[in-house]
Amino acid sequence: MAADDRAAAYARSVLRIIDARTGEPVDAAPARRGLTRIEAHTDGFDVTALRVLLVADLLVRALELGGTPVWALLDDDRQQAELRAGAAALGIRPFEEGRDAASGLGEAQVIHVVREGGAEPDGVRVAVAPVHSEAPPGEADPAALRLALLSRRRSVPERLDATALGEAHDTLLRWRRAVAAWARQPSRPIPDEVRTELRTAWEDDLDVPGVLAVLRRVETAPDLSDGARFETYAYADRLLGLDLTRDLGTPA
Repeated sequence: MAADDRAAAYARSVLRIIDARTGEPVDAAPARRGLTRIEAHTDGFDVTALRVLLVADLLVRALELGGTPVWALLDDDRQQAELRAGAAALGIRPFEEGRDAASGLGEAQVIHVVREGGAEPDGVRVAVAPVHSEAPPGEADPAALRLALLSRRRSVPERLDATALGEAHDTLLRWRRAVAAWARQPSRPIPDEVRTELRTAWEDDLDVPGVLAVLRRVETAPDLSDGARFETYAYADRLLGLDLTRDLGTPA
């Protein structure tokens, strides 16, 4: 595929999400370059609230990767200090205070991220299924907790236990070591088909498990150079926020 054709294909790509009100897909950014407001409604502080914020964070990242300006807000006035501290530990970027935020700033789209059975604001709603955890989130490694929460689609209830967190921790450790090793090899471009697979996954209702599945294939694909593996993981991490390049420069 020629460079101009690739650019045109990427320009036409659109993030579509399922509106919880109707069950129908909608464009997350219906107007090209138009501002999209992402408003998270957490209803207090627990692991499900952190999952709500994580989904909102992923939406922000995905839209920004597509060139859409985003305004991220938190609409909750309960346990804010604990909630913001927990979000920061998970690598979730700060949200502005949303309860008293002015509207009418020319948003082309407003998306509300809510927990299932929670707030029902007017407008497009992204519903997040609950998390059942055997331990308080403060006792888990934050990066492993983030990966564990990313491992299921947001519409699927999740149970966090020692096994799930242990598997996430081991995967994260393996990937960071691999990325550091691949970085020592000559850089190679991401294959077009791999880039397309990644974008197709996250633009299909934010299918993050699909993105992780692509990374698992890339990890061991015999026809890929290590330089291409590195660029693929670094690119996908702009969405995932797992700090996969953290160990670059460490001794082999």
